[in-house]
Amino acid sequence: MSENKYNLIVIGGGPGGYVAAIRASQLGMRVALVEKDQLGGVCLNWGCIPTKALLRSAEIHHLLKAASAFGLRVSEMGVDWSAVVARSRQVAGQLSKGVAHLLKKNKVEIIQGHGTFQSTNSISVSRDGAETVTLSADHIIVATGARARDLPGIAAGSDRIWNYRQAMTATALPSSLLVVGSGAIGIEFASLFAEFGVAVSVVEMADRILPNEDTEVSAYAKAQFEKRGIRFLTEAKVTSMEETATSVEAVIETNTGSSREVFDYALIAVGVVANSDSLSLEKVGVELKNSSIVINEWGQTRVPSIWAIGDVAGGPWLAHKASHEGVATVEHIARRPNAHPINRANIPGCTYSFPQIASIGMTEQQALAANHKIRKGNFPFIGNGKALALGDADGFIKTIVDDDTGEILGAHMVGAEVTELIHSFVLARELEATEDEVGMTMFPHPTLSEALHESVLSAAGKALHI
Repeated sequence: MSENKYNLIVIGGGPGGYVAAIRASQLGMRVALVEKDQLGGVCLNWGCIPTKALLRSAEIHHLLKAASAFGLRVSEMGVDWSAVVARSRQVAGQLSKGVAHLLKKNKVEIIQGHGTFQSTNSISVSRDGAETVTLSADHIIVATGARARDLPGIAAGSDRIWNYRQAMTATALPSSLLVVGSGAIGIEFASLFAEFGVAVSVVEMADRILPNEDTEVSAYAKAQFEKRGIRFLTEAKVTSMEETATSVEAVIETNTGSSREVFDYALIAVGVVANSDSLSLEKVGVELKNSSIVINEWGQTRVPSIWAIGDVAGGPWLAHKASHEGVATVEHIARRPNAHPINRANIPGCTYSFPQIASIGMTEQQALAANHKIRKGNFPFIGNGKALALGDADGFIKTIVDDDTGEILGAHMVGAEVTELIHSFVLARELEATEDEVGMTMFPHPTLSEALHESVLSAAGKALHI
């Protein structure tokens, strides 16, 4: 095997790419990982991890404001925004170094640079516009992720019209902020800045916020966000923005007409675009659809030696989905006897706002549209002892059950630490546990997880604490 010949090349070192590279090396492959920027990708450096560090600071701020309710006195409280940002960057940096260590430990060769296809089995890698090396492999996995989508005619990335990177490294807290888009990214930043006293307005084209969530969760979350001072404009769109030295003037169109409003800053959070446009994919015949690489259930493109995982291969745009795709694809390439593709119906979604939101499977509306005869269970956190002890008893857990089979079709949560609870439903669905089997399972007391148990019992008319 020549020096630049590998069993597998992975282009992109995010949560899909680096996991795929590690698993491939564990299976005995010689692996090269090509990354043009920071190991860990957007998620670790500019997404999942640093935003959660920022939100943790906001959570502590919220708790300190409520200290008197817990019998505590706080004599002085303030926000050092630069220190909040610095901590989030430190956390991201620490994890990026950890990824480098894992790759080295697993004997993955890291090659810095931008990879482009030369043939179906080879790529060239360049740095600063100059080609440095040509690599070839039996298989190549594209894991280049995605980038923030701009509004038509409105590009983020200027001084006052932000993308998510600028929002998480802002030099100072604004007095007002316009957030365009109410998906997970928009809602998390809205929660973050509102907690620190920023006047936040959110514009959403759909008729409700968090349009991918169950309607009950969406409505409840909106009411909770409004209590925290966030303003929502649904069935609305921003048609233009004008940036000045001190503000952003936005024209917002609603059902009742259009108006011009002025904000300190604006954040565009309207989805992502796959990073597929600078790889020379057209040269090797890889098919694209709306910028995403078209793949089969194993991540394989129509070119047998080329594969794609994660955000570049389409939604849902989640780090855990990318990681699991990476493992499934590599194990399939290695012809492992127990390899299996991911079950796209069992991908959980989490929004780390205040309150938190988590879900898996069908919403009530989707289950009915699929002609399921359903039963619903709903348990409020106000009936959970641990939630009361925490002083965080707002929210509920909703379970959708097939009336004929007892299959748990979906679970939808809003409230305290639900992003840490959703995995129980993920596991239940993956193991095809029925409503009865979950109902017979013993949950420890006192825990928030008991609300999950009671929600399932509620669907069967067996709830004990409501």
